[in-house]
Amino acid sequence: MESQTVLPIGRQQVEEFRRVLERYSAGLRQTRSRIISSENWWKLRNASEEQFTGDGGFRSVSGWLHNVIVSKHADLVEGYPEPVLLPREEGDRAEARTLSAIVPCILEQNQFETVWSDAMWQKCKTGTACYKILWDPGKLCGLGDISIQRVNLLNLYWEPGVTDIQKSRYFFHTELRDRDILMEEYPDLDLKGRDFLDTKFLYDDRVDTENKATLVEVYYHKRGVLHYCKFVGDQVLFATENQLEPQLDADGNVLRAPMAETGLYDHGKYPYEFDPLFPIEGSPCGYGYVDVCRSPQTEIDLMKTSFVRNAQVGATPRFFSRQDGAVNEAEFLNLSKPIVHVAGNLGEDSLRQIPVRALDGVYVSLLDRTIDELRQTSGNTETSTGNISAGVTAASAIAALQEASGKGSRDTLRSSYRSFGRIVELCVELIRQFYDLPRKFRILGSFGTEEFVSYDNHGLLPVSQGQAFGQDMGFRKPVFDIRILAQKKNSYTRVTQNELALQLYQLGFFDRSRWTEARECLEMMDFEGKDVLLRRLSENASRAAPMEAGAAW
Repeated sequence: MESQTVLPIGRQQVEEFRRVLERYSAGLRQTRSRIISSENWWKLRNASEEQFTGDGGFRSVSGWLHNVIVSKHADLVEGYPEPVLLPREEGDRAEARTLSAIVPCILEQNQFETVWSDAMWQKCKTGTACYKILWDPGKLCGLGDISIQRVNLLNLYWEPGVTDIQKSRYFFHTELRDRDILMEEYPDLDLKGRDFLDTKFLYDDRVDTENKATLVEVYYHKRGVLHYCKFVGDQVLFATENQLEPQLDADGNVLRAPMAETGLYDHGKYPYEFDPLFPIEGSPCGYGYVDVCRSPQTEIDLMKTSFVRNAQVGATPRFFSRQDGAVNEAEFLNLSKPIVHVAGNLGEDSLRQIPVRALDGVYVSLLDRTIDELRQTSGNTETSTGNISAGVTAASAIAALQEASGKGSRDTLRSSYRSFGRIVELCVELIRQFYDLPRKFRILGSFGTEEFVSYDNHGLLPVSQGQAFGQDMGFRKPVFDIRILAQKKNSYTRVTQNELALQLYQLGFFDRSRWTEARECLEMMDFEGKDVLLRRLSENASRAAPMEAGAAW
């Protein structure tokens, strides 16, 4: 009787993973509570039933902070990024140019513009956007491709106290799955064991979790290799350490070494990217505009509620009436009756109006100051939203004011660009590892023409550096620098750029005979596309010189 192979990852290891997960969950309780609080605040702002207190009185729910988040999200979405890959060595120039056209196609196939928009909502509200970049073997009818998703922060668990998730010993991702679907995918699965319970947002809809089980994914490093395990309850569904056989191609040739040796991904990083708004020491999560501006927004609501109640009291006269008074109250309250009957003599103290004091102007000034505090704290000033003071009419002055007021949004956008650059790096590494077979892409070629190209990872594989001084110099892996550009620009930026081009044309910058003067002037200027313009003018001047020399001869 043959002995069964004992796999490295079994029930005992899963129990250890579960204990670590529960410890991480307890350590992250405060962070998760803050995230839930911010999301609940955002959700309840426009609920009509929240605008009335229990005694029937009105409660103001103004939208100042709501407008801050909407405005900041618009700024971030307007700067949707576009990657440009730059080679570090001369021989990689063609590969970098091809990847600069291929990577945007991969992002478009993943509907990354929607993912980016959802992540920016997440960043503005809760303070942190989170992406998951993985290889999905089920895409393209089993050929596999890259998948980029936005992730719910409440489904993630990392080691408390670390700022960089790559330094966390373990990283967990949980997801609720239907039990019957899990049983169809894994017929031998037993779901009678203990389950891990996730923290959830307060949804408007009633979410039934009775027939669901928690699917847990855990990433960890061992001997410098990234490993991965997926389990439900105490049963292992998949583990890279249990994959002891090499991966073969259709012809039976070894395609990749066993995952037990190479791990899940060659890049060795957790396939997640955090993008915090306002960073916090000791946590990869930041805090958002709700955390910063919730206090002044609450003050505004309280003051406006008091103002409305004071206006209601002043607009609706109320009276003191003696219990033994002789006034017919029904007729007195009925404005359609011209006569109000009284019994006996009508004394001045029988019915007396309750005096109401009007609010002092200092309270209105205090409300304006609180609103200004919220706007200044969040950077959502009038200039940033497009409102310019009446005395400012010069275009250069308006541009200077808007440039200065938008520096906060640009700083936030630059931090998102850094995270986006790391997302592109992971995409390139996945292309390097898995694009063994060619794939077809539709790209924009020269002068915006549509081209269809075939691409695989042969240009990204390590190349031999030959020999020097009788020694083998080993292999070199093509590496690229990533430059992020804003793909979309607002109409004001486009108009400014067009006006600059017309001014350069009118001043004779494109005249080949004035190339020397134009170059000296352009080198002192700074605008987007200056290098391309200098190169084109230089090429035109170079082509014109031989023609003029021949004409003179």
